[in-house]
Amino acid sequence: MSELATLKTEGDVSIITLDDGKANVFSYPMLETLQKILSEIPKDKGSVIITGRDGMFSGGFDLKTFASGDVDLIKNMSSLGFKTLFDLYTFPRPVVAAISGHAVALGIFVVCCCDYRIGIDGEFMVQANEVRNNMDIPVPIMEIAASRVDKQHIYRALFHADPYKMSDAVSAGWIDEVVSSPEDLMTRHGKSRRFSNFRTSDVPKNQRSFSTRYCRKNPSKFT
Repeated sequence: MSELATLKTEGDVSIITLDDGKANVFSYPMLETLQKILSEIPKDKGSVIITGRDGMFSGGFDLKTFASGDVDLIKNMSSLGFKTLFDLYTFPRPVVAAISGHAVALGIFVVCCCDYRIGIDGEFMVQANEVRNNMDIPVPIMEIAASRVDKQHIYRALFHADPYKMSDAVSAGWIDEVVSSPEDLMTRHGKSRRFSNFRTSDVPKNQRSFSTRYCRKNPSKFT
């Protein structure tokens, strides 16, 4: 089986690519792989890009695991997913999301953990769909999402679980900008190079807010 996530470096930029060949779900093996990659990335220099395969950033947690009834596996997957959000959101170097396609549920929350978020235009959807699936959004994750989403869209985006086209996701606050093609998305990776010499405290203030302090003071909330 091919790697679920891979790491390559271009200068000081570490590029993480998620690709399980399907919906890029955050299964336990995917999360384990991502955690291993994060542990290998320098914390004192450079920046990070996280992207997916063409047309799909991530569809969120692995629903087959939830449906399996395996309580231990469900607990372990959920805990590792929350830890991954915490690690990305508090990562000491700038993190850029290159959103290559659909970003749903945990997928869009991973996007929210990044300092700068670039989407590709097209028939792609971003959505926090938990409420429509009769699921709760944990408070720490709600804090992260609410720190990104425009206040005028909070109810639509989080409490009504409305889907957004990529082109509409900028005004909603889910993402920062949209590019027109995969080639442009790769070109815009240069944004991460400009961030390479920054600390996260140097990134615009809307990228690090109360939620960062909340996360660092309450790491147990993510376990």
